[in-house]
Amino acid sequence: MNEYADFDLERIAKYAALKNVRLIGHHRTAGAAKHYESQMDSAFQLYHKNGINTVKTGYVNKYLDTSQWHDSQYGVRHYRKLVETAARYQIMINNHEPVKGTGLQRTYPNLMTQEGGRGQEYNSWSIDGGTPPEHATILPFTRMLAGPFDFTPGNFDYQTPNGALVNTTLAKQLALYVIIFSPLQMASDLPENYKNKPAFDFIKDVPVNWSFTKVLDAKIGNYVSMVRKGRNSENWYLGAITNKDGRTVEIPCDFLDEDKRYETIIYTDGVNADYKTNPYAIDIVYKRITAKDTLTLQLAPGGGTAVSFKAVQPNCDMIKR
Repeated sequence: MNEYADFDLERIAKYAALKNVRLIGHHRTAGAAKHYESQMDSAFQLYHKNGINTVKTGYVNKYLDTSQWHDSQYGVRHYRKLVETAARYQIMINNHEPVKGTGLQRTYPNLMTQEGGRGQEYNSWSIDGGTPPEHATILPFTRMLAGPFDFTPGNFDYQTPNGALVNTTLAKQLALYVIIFSPLQMASDLPENYKNKPAFDFIKDVPVNWSFTKVLDAKIGNYVSMVRKGRNSENWYLGAITNKDGRTVEIPCDFLDEDKRYETIIYTDGVNADYKTNPYAIDIVYKRITAKDTLTLQLAPGGGTAVSFKAVQPNCDMIKR
């Protein structure tokens, strides 16, 4: 694989390293699997040389190589070759438009995550009104059983060029980072849409890997409430989402350690929030709680709540942000 004459990959990679930024390659194939395979080895060799250890692939086309289904044996063999080749060069893969998860990451742990389901990108172009609010309340019972899913959450601006809809509230977008597991997460919006937005703090705080998960309550197609504990801390995170119907959710906090107190930051749907008419309304509430407490959450239509629980010393004052 050769670089474009006006794109100095080595220089960009060195500059990124100085800024403590890791580059991710985005390989758009348009479904041309054979053409990609002919360059795959040299491409990963070039990335390895320049310290680039992550690639997001893309196969947006009805067929691979004009005639083969993505989930055919032809596709399965191609995706396996991709992961195997990347492994030789210590490169992890985020595979988009692939087959569904099959457990391949247990053999090749560099397959960090993948799509393989109707992801949030459909909200950018869907002429049928975008992905319906109940979609994310179904995914934990279906696609998520097959392994990590790059749903690409984090949409803060709901204005799409063709008028397609993002059928969630802002608080629900935050909750998706807990509900939908992916060890390589994405903030899917433009950087300027996160500027001066306090809700972005949750995306900066929330881990991408976990030591413990507990589903508190769920009903397929209706709602999901889930907590996860960060792998490298004593902190917990909660995500609660609903379909098009608003609802009240009671969350007993008995999953927390009994001998600890927690600083809790609650990102919840604001007054009159609604995925259709008022998706941006969000309240951020600070509370000090223990395992004996119960949180009462008001989920707006198409809404949700995200909560961080951070263990604190008994005599510490609440941190103000």
